[in-house]
Amino acid sequence: MAPAARQTIRIDDAEDPRIAEFRSIRERDLVGRQASFIAEGTVVLRMLAAAHAAGQAFRADKILLLENRVAGLSDLLDTFPVDVPVYVADAAVIDAIAGFHLHRGVLALGRRLADPIVPDLLASMPKPAVVAVACGISNHDNIGAIFRNAAAFGVAAVLLDETCCDPLYRKALRVSVGSVLSVPYARGGTALQLLTAVDAAGFSIWGLSPRGAVDIREVPPAPGVALVTGTEGEGLPQAVLSRFGSARIPQRPGLDSLNAATATGIALYEIARLQRLI
Repeated sequence: MAPAARQTIRIDDAEDPRIAEFRSIRERDLVGRQASFIAEGTVVLRMLAAAHAAGQAFRADKILLLENRVAGLSDLLDTFPVDVPVYVADAAVIDAIAGFHLHRGVLALGRRLADPIVPDLLASMPKPAVVAVACGISNHDNIGAIFRNAAAFGVAAVLLDETCCDPLYRKALRVSVGSVLSVPYARGGTALQLLTAVDAAGFSIWGLSPRGAVDIREVPPAPGVALVTGTEGEGLPQAVLSRFGSARIPQRPGLDSLNAATATGIALYEIARLQRLI
């Protein structure tokens, strides 16, 4: 006998308190989230389902769908526990809830269950390992793309200093295609505090800079390698570049530097290849 279809809950009023967390998500995304976040789109929903099933870092609290998306997502919805409610609404109500026209019609409210401590995260990694460290990156697209690159090249963790934007911002999460939910990460502390902890864990640290002392292809192998990316324009602080190793990506003359996420992707590919992770 076939299992019964998953029950959904109809929403006809954008002011319904049961879906309050989804209301005006553009404005609400930046403040007062308290470890909650909005996952948008089918791919990110699938990554949230996998993270929820793993039962470690994230869980889904509720799902909101455009009514014509339900049938096509039935198999994916069945992977969530039955206590995760699934709300459905028509396009006009969905748009009124979100505060803009929502093309994808797929939203979920997720929650991060724990914030890993940097030394514990570093100590738990198998070797060889590559860690990506981001300092001062406030652009959501760049943060999301760095996580996507990290997932592609087998990075063990992403570490973000206190001036980086939160990777659980809706846009960063979407650009990462859900990789924020699969790549372990920790956020907090100054760049030097973060790198001091990485150094104490025995990692070889290389700051990425157009004026780096070493060609990225010539970085020597090590049990643990940390690649550090700074802001576009200013780059990494001199205090970081003078204390740790620095590496450059060779490029044709006439351009000052690459986009932070692009540079990180190229450098991570080289380091992952060096460490035989790919």
